[in-house]
Amino acid sequence: MASGVVVVVPNSIVPERRSIFPYPSTSLLRTPSRLFSSGSVFSTRTLSIAATTIGKSNRRKGCTMAVISASSDSSSSGLPSALLFDCDGVLVDTEKDGHRISFNDTFTEKDLGINWDVELYGELLKVGGGKERMTAYFNKTGWPEKAPSTDGERKIFIASLHKRKTELFMALIEKKLLPLRSGVARLIDEALSVGVKVAVCSTSNEKAVSAIVSFLLGPNRAEKITIFAGDVVPLKKPNPAIYILAANTLEVDPSSCVVIEDSAIGLAAAKAAGMKCIVTKSGYTSEEDFLNADAVFECIGDPPSQNFDLDFCGKLLQTQQAIR
Repeated sequence: MASGVVVVVPNSIVPERRSIFPYPSTSLLRTPSRLFSSGSVFSTRTLSIAATTIGKSNRRKGCTMAVISASSDSSSSGLPSALLFDCDGVLVDTEKDGHRISFNDTFTEKDLGINWDVELYGELLKVGGGKERMTAYFNKTGWPEKAPSTDGERKIFIASLHKRKTELFMALIEKKLLPLRSGVARLIDEALSVGVKVAVCSTSNEKAVSAIVSFLLGPNRAEKITIFAGDVVPLKKPNPAIYILAANTLEVDPSSCVVIEDSAIGLAAAKAAGMKCIVTKSGYTSEEDFLNADAVFECIGDPPSQNFDLDFCGKLLQTQQAIR
């Protein structure tokens, strides 16, 4: 007999803050999707979404309570061909106490008189890629006095700043001062153990991403994980190029991939590539618009606070829209 699973669905999406660093709207990318909130905690290993039954709907604290029927038969569900993880905010919550600190230390070393506080850096994250982020900031607020004046020289200047910032960031990672987020290692192990391909797709510098994967996930996992990062594609998220490259390189159909992201620009990239996307919210992205996500959680989670597993990822590929 099917049992009921309670799902909490937000009635409204927090409006986007006005930003001096806008990124392309995701509104044109919105397609029917299935949205689970982070308030839902259930065993996904035995979950088989057979049908959607809206029992009763109550408005409470801005949420709609709905019931989704579930059965114990999971044998008919397939698994993803690949799990594709973003890095910063997904594997590790690196932005506030990792990348931001490394940028500021670089600015201090170079005597640029610049400091990105926590709130400002949250705005800057709407620009994908560290070099692009600095360029957008300087173009908007004015270039430092020590910066060159020509476009070509400024590119070299930005590249040198980013190189030093990456070195400082990697030192933090090597000291293991920033831990993996809950559930990351478990979900990767589940995928690798059954032959599901795993990759990390990030706008961050390739050396920084490789350091996170090697030092925090360990060499045994790292050798089985493909990394797509930095300038491997000319256009950064929300452009889908990095996810399309990953699917082509791994020789998998985009529609058989599940992406784990934490930001609206990452979500937009994944959906534009034709992939399912689960959002695990991070410190800077908790109030972003994730209406287009196939599922939304606070984190992946480990038992007893596990939010989802590999089987759940497979179910997303098998099901259509459950809740609008």
